[in-house]
Parts: sequence; C-alpha cells; structure tokens
Amino acid sequence: MGQFKAEKTQTGGEMVIHLSGHIDEDATFNGLGLDGANKITLELEDVNAINSCGIREWIKWVRTAPGSAQIVYKKCPKVIVDQINMVSGFLPANGKVESFFVPYYSDASGSEKMILFSEGKEFKGQEVFPPAEVKDDSGETMEMDVIEAKYFKFLNK
Repeated sequence: MGQFKAEKTQTGGEMVIHLSGHIDEDATFNGLGLDGANKITLELEDVNAINSCGIREWIKWVRTAPGSAQIVYKKCPKVIVDQINMVSGFLPANGKVESFFVPYYSDASGSEKMILFSEGKEFKGQEVFPPAEVKDDSGETMEMDVIEAKYFKFLNK
C-alpha cells in the first residue's frame, strides 16, 4: 500500500495541493484547509488507489472549499476518473477537470501506456480528440483501453 501524502503550497489566492498514494481510511486531510483561495489546483497524478472510506473523506474535504473558488483537477489517473464518473459530489459543482490519463493497450505486445489528455488539446467541452496514433516502446500500435461512452461520461456534466 502506498502511504497517503499531501503537499500544499499557496501563493496569494492560488493554492496547489499535490496528493499521492492511497486515499483510504488512513488518509487524513487535516491541515489541508481550502479556505482563503479563489483557485485550488489538485495535482492527482500520483494517487494510485482510493476506497469507499477515502471517497467519503474526499467529498467532506472538497465541500470545505469556498463556493466561489474554482477547483481544478489536474492529471487525474484512471482511479480518480472512475470516481468522478460514479460518485455524485466527487467533482464538486465548482470543479473542473483540466487533464486526465487514458489507458492504452497493445494486443501485439501486451504493453500498457497512460496517455495524458489535456483540455483544449485532446478534449474541449464534451468533445474528445484522441491522438491519431499511439505506439508502444516497440513501435506496436496501441488502442484506447476504455469504453469511451463510460470513461468520458464526466465531460457531459
């Protein structure tokens, strides 16, 4: 299990919080107050698991952000995208996803790769513009390893 870690920096009205590890019953958001910021960026690339206890604590925590603050989810791994799609309130009304990872797979080599989709490049609003071609390290063509209608569902919110 990867121990939960959080690093918070704040410059004026902008707060950046980098989260890593497992968000579970041992994860604590104490000391990560969200007040005093008008923009809160959550860097999530290093989150590798979340369970039901972690989801509950997450929702309680993001609800402490000022309603006027914009909350930006950045570099969301698949475990976070899955929660955004399934759990009401995981992405609050004042939240938006700036970038997220999409899993790709090669039948030929059996390799997997996570491709970052960024707002304005690979997606805009509800439209998705996946890369024309993704290759693994051996040059084999890879395919998106998700059901697009389900994985990109959060873009419709």
